[in-house]
Amino acid sequence: MNTIANEAESIVNLKNYINDDFAKTVELIYYSQGRTVITGIGKSANIGLKIVSTLNSTGTPAIFMHAADAIHGDLGIIQPDDVVICISKSGNTPEIKVLVPILKDMGNKLIALVGNTSSYLALQSDFIINSSVEKEACPNNLAPTSSTTAQLVMGDSLAVALLECRGFTTQDFAKYHPGGSLGKQLYLKVFDLAINNEVPKVSPDESIKNTIMEITSKRLGAVAVVENELIKGIVTDGDLRRMLQKENSIDLLFAKDIMSLNPKTICKDELAINALQIMRQNNITQLLVVDEDNKYFGVIHLHDLLKEGII
Repeated sequence: MNTIANEAESIVNLKNYINDDFAKTVELIYYSQGRTVITGIGKSANIGLKIVSTLNSTGTPAIFMHAADAIHGDLGIIQPDDVVICISKSGNTPEIKVLVPILKDMGNKLIALVGNTSSYLALQSDFIINSSVEKEACPNNLAPTSSTTAQLVMGDSLAVALLECRGFTTQDFAKYHPGGSLGKQLYLKVFDLAINNEVPKVSPDESIKNTIMEITSKRLGAVAVVENELIKGIVTDGDLRRMLQKENSIDLLFAKDIMSLNPKTICKDELAINALQIMRQNNITQLLVVDEDNKYFGVIHLHDLLKEGII
């Protein structure tokens, strides 16, 4: 509990460090023709890797360069237009003191994401992103805990600020996240799933026997009642059960006699995740799909969404 409270307090205090230097850093990276190179050592290096991932996934090209490796040959990663962010709690580690003068000589803009604004790194940098914390969550005030959380949060703040500057949309996010359930939620459309299903349909005057056969053969638990390509209703497994409970004889019944009017539909060009939301809101397992002219196209089933891992 104390660890969480201490780190939470440290994070809240960071809002006081969103200042002119932070704004200028955002502007510098936004207008840069190069990439954002993030470097650090120890735990700060681990945080740097995560910040690089966040920047890349939100539209800001970024790469990681370990500070120790940089002074042993990896400096070739850095190109003339790149902006360098150096992450360090103390800002005075030996590797940083070797690396910073070289970066200055190369002419790249240097940002210090640092916990000590009076440190060597801070004093040598063009802009400072302050990630100072009063104390670590570690009871000995030694192990990087609150300080690395603060670095991470300031990195996220930077990434989100740049995201907002770029007008980064859900469509952009989908482009960078095509894999997994998250990506599918952002790009997979109803059409992509419904096109693989059978298209169960009967006319309003179809016999109950043939209606049951259509539901059974198409294996989607429902059939659309269609006239002139427009949906008039739907007959589901549930409608059939209710019919059998009420009727002694079904020989004189037709699809129109037991169909549910005004069934829920969705356009084939909608995102599949929207189909899931409609199903959940209405406690149903399938939706009739229509085209842009509101003509019957097919069916999307809850199992389709499960198969794609969207749920």
